[in-house]
Amino acid sequence: MAAHGRPALRDLFDESPTPHIAHPPRTHHRDFYVATDGSYRRNGGGLGAVVETRDGTRVARIAAADSPPDNNVAEYRALHLGLDVLAARAPPGSRVGVLVDHDELASNVNAAVLAGKHPRYEPPRPLSVPPASANHWRGIRARLVGFGELRAARIDSDRNPAHPLANTPGRYGHVNREPDRCVLPEPPEPTPTEFPPPSRADRPGGGRASD
Repeated sequence: MAAHGRPALRDLFDESPTPHIAHPPRTHHRDFYVATDGSYRRNGGGLGAVVETRDGTRVARIAAADSPPDNNVAEYRALHLGLDVLAARAPPGSRVGVLVDHDELASNVNAAVLAGKHPRYEPPRPLSVPPASANHWRGIRARLVGFGELRAARIDSDRNPAHPLANTPGRYGHVNREPDRCVLPEPPEPTPTEFPPPSRADRPGGGRASD
């Protein structure tokens, strides 16, 4: 569960797995978080995106009707849209946490990030992108290189704040009329210095650690 008083997207990111990339303790030191979701229905689907700063300030929400050919394309379109929205508002070099409820998409994003850091641009596993999503995947990869650091987390759809925006865009159309915001996050919280426990600390005289 989310810790009381902490921003929703930051909590979700800290608590969720990030395929192919280790989850170090300082993962919450992102500058921005973006959650996206795409829905597919025969009579029309939708795209949803929510962007927040590290301190929980809302930057943008998007609920757009769409007609993707399948669910995979919907998910890739949604992330492409979310990253476009974030890129227009985030300063260069921003550290970004991405939240999606699509396993393969989260895996591909992180594999692409790691490939960009490899001397021969090799991902940790072969990328498998649905053919119908290829154009949006190219757009996603172009956005990835524009951020200072990025990592994708896999969350459950029922915890994804972009899920209702994508599934009922008509109901949430009012979020698109919210004023444009270009919000910078508050400075990062100081990280407490970690010390070894008393039993392992270098103590003069080799005295016994107190209880």
